[in-house]
Amino acid sequence: MATVRMIDIAVNFTDGMFKGIYNGKQCHVSDIATVLSRAWTAGVDRIIVTGGSLEESKEALTIAETDARLFCTVGVHPTRCKEFEESGDPDKHFQALLSLAKEGIEKGKVVAIGECGLDYDRLQFCPAEIQKKYFEKQFELAHAMKLPMFLHMRAAAPDFCEIVERNRSRFSAGVAHSFTGSAEDRDKLLSISNMYIGVNGCSLKTAENLDVVRSIPIERMMIETDSPYCGIKNTSAGIKFVKSTWPSKKKEKYDQECIVKDRNEPCLVRQVLEVVAGCKGISEIGQLSRTLYHNTCRVFFPQDLDSAADSLLAGHDPQ
Repeated sequence: MATVRMIDIAVNFTDGMFKGIYNGKQCHVSDIATVLSRAWTAGVDRIIVTGGSLEESKEALTIAETDARLFCTVGVHPTRCKEFEESGDPDKHFQALLSLAKEGIEKGKVVAIGECGLDYDRLQFCPAEIQKKYFEKQFELAHAMKLPMFLHMRAAAPDFCEIVERNRSRFSAGVAHSFTGSAEDRDKLLSISNMYIGVNGCSLKTAENLDVVRSIPIERMMIETDSPYCGIKNTSAGIKFVKSTWPSKKKEKYDQECIVKDRNEPCLVRQVLEVVAGCKGISEIGQLSRTLYHNTCRVFFPQDLDSAADSLLAGHDPQ
């Protein structure tokens, strides 16, 4: 394996699968420590744990506190935005998010507001009007905390981009993660200053997806797994570019030396890097990883820009 350094910007460590629970059934022991060990060995050196609700954001912060290389987001996913009103006091709910974000910043762990945005594919969980109302509201969190936005956009590009543009002065930068949109959606996002696009296995499923990704400038891209979801499958158009593999076993035959079959995990961000390089015709994967690393530091770890990322771009490991 060529030496690369990567930051996985989206890992759902609060998901039950990392506790060994699948569809309510315990299949194996909780294994976050094992999963992390594999990630660090593969060249991942930071991970951002995703928060998608108030409770999940609390758990994400607790997990982030277990390792110096873990960080997290605080926010409410579009499909969960009913929680503001179901709490009985939306303002109090918002204040709880604000307090949690403040606490997390003081601990050096919270690096973004999110996951927030719009998801019109899953309106059965939350109507569009409620999604829009509380997406807009969460820009207040970013503004108050001076944080970037970790964003979700599915089947909602016109409304999403309109809301983002309207609030552009209230956040420093953002990433539209797990991007699966059209070339037109991509170009709308790229027209927003300081907006990056997060690519994972779901972004690389079809030949059309690869065409869209091919034209995302690498200076505006980040990579992620969104694990335990969004893995690169054997049926994915991008699979032909994958070079790194790990042994796998079914969850019922759990072996800590193997990844769990069909469960994505952070070490596999390496495959995303390989597919991006392959579909763009980039042979120097180390240089690609340095650019993506720099992008990620620019948005989420600006305090490290001078040392870590710039020396990486120069081809030297920081001391």
